[in-house]
Amino acid sequence: MPKTMCVVGLGYIGLPTAAMFAKADWDVTGVDINSIAVEKLNRGEVHIEEVGLGELVKEVVSKGNLKAQLEPTSAECFIIAVPTPHNDDHTANLNYVVSATKSILPFLNKGNTIIVESTIPPRTMDDVVAPILNGNGWVVGEDIYLAHCPERVLPGRILIELVENTRIVGGINDISAQKATEAYRSFVKGDILITSAVSAEMSKLMENTYRDVNIALANELAKISEKLEINALEVIDLANRHPRVNLHCPGPGVGGHCLAVDPYFIIEKAPEESVLISDSRKINNSMPSFVVEQVKKMYPNRSSKIAVFGLTYKGNIDDVRESPAMDVLEELKEEGYRLGIYDPHVQQEQVYFHLSSYQEAINQADCILILTDHNEFKKLEEDKITSLMNKPVIFDTRNCVNISNTNIEYYNYGNLFKMKNVSLTNV
Repeated sequence: MPKTMCVVGLGYIGLPTAAMFAKADWDVTGVDINSIAVEKLNRGEVHIEEVGLGELVKEVVSKGNLKAQLEPTSAECFIIAVPTPHNDDHTANLNYVVSATKSILPFLNKGNTIIVESTIPPRTMDDVVAPILNGNGWVVGEDIYLAHCPERVLPGRILIELVENTRIVGGINDISAQKATEAYRSFVKGDILITSAVSAEMSKLMENTYRDVNIALANELAKISEKLEINALEVIDLANRHPRVNLHCPGPGVGGHCLAVDPYFIIEKAPEESVLISDSRKINNSMPSFVVEQVKKMYPNRSSKIAVFGLTYKGNIDDVRESPAMDVLEELKEEGYRLGIYDPHVQQEQVYFHLSSYQEAINQADCILILTDHNEFKKLEEDKITSLMNKPVIFDTRNCVNISNTNIEYYNYGNLFKMKNVSLTNV
């Protein structure tokens, strides 16, 4: 008999995880409150964009190894992979984790393993999840086993990294960690490191905080360089020739469900001690406004049309969660600019801004503002740009566009300071 699993939450992590276990011959039931997602999954279709996921889901659904429903069911192993957004004050909103944990209570049996993959603040497993289970009459670590195994994958490579990446398994006790490890061993080829639940929680947060802090350093460099009329990209390239330096590249801000959120979970628990982390968040959150300020320098006339290219927080995905591009759009709209918005990876139902085609976005536009490094943007149709735009100008906040036509004015973080010395008004 195949082992049985119930995965609660079929989003960007839960669905690929459920599909990988199904491929490893587990009998998997996926649970989600989104009825449309459930219906699509049972037809062998997916509701999110991820390389290879559509083919994998079709395969495991057709084999009968994966099905979806709105309510949990009994299983040997439960995985909770629901979102953990932040509240208005940036503290963690654990409502989904609490609700998911309570939803499986009627279906638990002695010997079950419960794994929380959701990103959570330190001590959530000990102080929130375990008490819910203990309060239902179970002795966690003896009757049932509880562990935290944070996801650590890159969108666009999720199916590869679920298999190859090192996994961290933090158990409430040793036997809980061992039970969870046995489950992941069915398909994980990377190392599996066993630790405590609280160390697993903190390690996940620090992985993303490390990256957020380093991006903040690059973004601060971009601001300094703009003021001092220095080529920030050249400085980064030169500094990175040092064998122990690896500066990141600046951008329009930081987005996604990890980097833009996880540092706050640390700040929440130790605000006085997390000064650097807090300052880094402020710097990265300021970048959309910095981008808009550069646009205003070029186009003081608010009747100008800006063609915004890219809404997702990184290239070649459809995920707009916490995307700085959305903040840039809001500020441009408030400033009164006319907008043409184009993203080949985003569907209209995902966003509240009206999406245009490539040609509609650039038609009679004064500037193309690149906010995401999609592959489609690396080589643009230069003939259309020169023929359809009022005056062909590109402001590339991702440093990803290759331009050969000298009639197109091109700006990135290497030459922001030159914006002060040119007049780019409507013609």
